[in-house]
Amino acid sequence: MATEQQVLDALRSVQDPDLHRDIVSLGFIQDMKIVGGDVSFAINLTTPACPVKDQLKAQAEEAVKKISGVKSVQIDMRAEVRSMAMPTGQFTIPGVKNIVPVGSGKGGVGKSTVAANLAVALAGTGARVGLMDADIYGPSIPTILGITEQPKPGQRGLIPPVAYGVKVISAGFFIKPDQAVIWRGPMLSKLVDEFLRNVEWGELDYLIIDLPPGTGDVQLTLCQRIPLTGAVIVSTPQDVALNVAEKAHIMFQQLKCATLGIIENMSYYICKHCGEREEIFSSGGAERAAAKWKVPVLGKIPLAKNIREASDNGRPIGLVEPGSPEAAAFAEIARNLAAQISIRNMQEQEEPLVKITF
Repeated sequence: MATEQQVLDALRSVQDPDLHRDIVSLGFIQDMKIVGGDVSFAINLTTPACPVKDQLKAQAEEAVKKISGVKSVQIDMRAEVRSMAMPTGQFTIPGVKNIVPVGSGKGGVGKSTVAANLAVALAGTGARVGLMDADIYGPSIPTILGITEQPKPGQRGLIPPVAYGVKVISAGFFIKPDQAVIWRGPMLSKLVDEFLRNVEWGELDYLIIDLPPGTGDVQLTLCQRIPLTGAVIVSTPQDVALNVAEKAHIMFQQLKCATLGIIENMSYYICKHCGEREEIFSSGGAERAAAKWKVPVLGKIPLAKNIREASDNGRPIGLVEPGSPEAAAFAEIARNLAAQISIRNMQEQEEPLVKITF
């Protein structure tokens, strides 16, 4: 009969390609049982959106089956999202493990569409997800997700409505459609503070924050008030957009918030008649920016009519056309972002945190 030590030694050959360590030293192996020649255990990953979970399972099964006397291997794949390391003395949102702002240097790059579909794609993997629409001047998340329900009062604050498995709060819930937001910086900061402190988010693996364009008061308030796991930058491929997007990256750097990656929206267009692919806004921009910033390209989203129609109709493309290339693009981005969050959190466990003071 195989021993537990033999099984663990065999599993040390299985490496997580993102974390660059074996699954035993990472603490992924749980609940091992050995009965005769039957071996069972769980692999507890750092995210349900792990892009290589099937690969890890197959490699682990193959490694254990090589042990003499092993007849069968049963593996239970689990996931438990790890929380970012929380610096002492800074306000945190109870129950929220990771906070990820989605920003852009300029408007019109599809940031809100990306943020909404990204949140829904993460929720589709089984993660607990919230979405804060902090784009105060142009709150479009309720429209993109088709939310008509208003937040309800709870015991400690507002209970956010839920759309497609995602808890959502937005300034759009409190502003009339024909009303313009004409606010100075302190009023913007106060509303962001309300969303952070007085919304009952419950237990969340990821809180995605849709930021307004640019590098203004809302961004500064977030970085001052709460620890952020890291930011995502959305841009279109052309140089004029990427040059402005770099300003958002530099802002997050200066505020000690890591950039987790760049998403290239409207990356290419595929003609529905002939199938020809055309890079309307140029190509290679995301790769050049990622190389310069030393961050990964999380994914590329095509310029497609069905994404626009889905957003206008309040239903994410992943639910309207789950087998489409557009839905696959958002699913890939969700997996890649989850991997980057896991990498970041593992690094922070091994490195001292820098406390930011203003």
